[in-house]
Amino acid sequence: MDEPHLTVSGAARRLGIAPATLRTWDRRYGIGPNGHARGRHRRYSAADMARLELMQRALMQGAAPAEAARYARTSVSVLAPPATVEDGMTTPDRADPPEVLGAVVSLPPVLLGRGGGGASLRMSGAGPRARGLGRAALAMDPTSVNRLVEDSIATDGLVATWDEVARPVLAAIGDRWAATGRGVEVEHLLSQCLIGVFSTRTAAAAEPADPLPAPARPVLLAAMPTELHVVPLAVLAALLAERGIGCRSLGAALPADALAAAVRRTAPAAVVLWSQAPSTADPTVVAGLPVTRPRYRIFVAGPGWDGAALPAGVGTLRSLVDAGDRIGAAVLR
Repeated sequence: MDEPHLTVSGAARRLGIAPATLRTWDRRYGIGPNGHARGRHRRYSAADMARLELMQRALMQGAAPAEAARYARTSVSVLAPPATVEDGMTTPDRADPPEVLGAVVSLPPVLLGRGGGGASLRMSGAGPRARGLGRAALAMDPTSVNRLVEDSIATDGLVATWDEVARPVLAAIGDRWAATGRGVEVEHLLSQCLIGVFSTRTAAAAEPADPLPAPARPVLLAAMPTELHVVPLAVLAALLAERGIGCRSLGAALPADALAAAVRRTAPAAVVLWSQAPSTADPTVVAGLPVTRPRYRIFVAGPGWDGAALPAGVGTLRSLVDAGDRIGAAVLR
């Protein structure tokens, strides 16, 4: 039986990348279909696809394109196992094929420790996952962004993923925009992907196998009235959900009167107000929050609040771990 072959568009859909990317990998790095003749359409076999998946995984983990291509081309033992003949069909001589995009195939440490997205994004000291995330973001590749962040959360947890992977890339993209005026579209794509991944984690954590009664008084998470950056609030919501703390995320640029109305309607245990920059940090909004019975704790978070004159009793959250601990203490006491 003839082995099925994928077209360029079919292979691109399977990998979640653009067809132009596949053509570039073929032209620049020699990662294309074996036996392709000039003037004929590219067709990818199963072995070709496995090679492409190896290259994609290497890129996601921070390898430079040339190194990723070299690794994929030389992984003959993974791509071409000995074959046997059964019932007239040629099959690999093993029970389970490798999960190239899963955890079975690992990359050599020497490959993971070199290259990466630093050539395009300045991320001094960033690890392989952060460099891979930066490369995927610059390529406007949401499939790879989501997969890499999800893999990092599964392996290292929410806090490490945020502090060591996502936040360095967001900061580098912000620095790039400040220096060149370019890259807003990259920041938007990465932000939307991160919000999606962490929101999914929040929803999953809020539905345990044995549901418990939700806390009667939730935590309100909101951005200041002119603040548009809310990725950290999505991360905090996921962390609180993991700890069994119910929250209500009110999104970006919440007007002050809407925030006050939300406080009155929900009787929260705590309110967290996020500000990314000093221009969005307005202490008068904090001071104008309504008084309720029972009372609630007010916290501010984000670099925008540095040096701000806050009303007495308002707590400042310095890190994700600090936020989880202090909000937990306020809610679960």
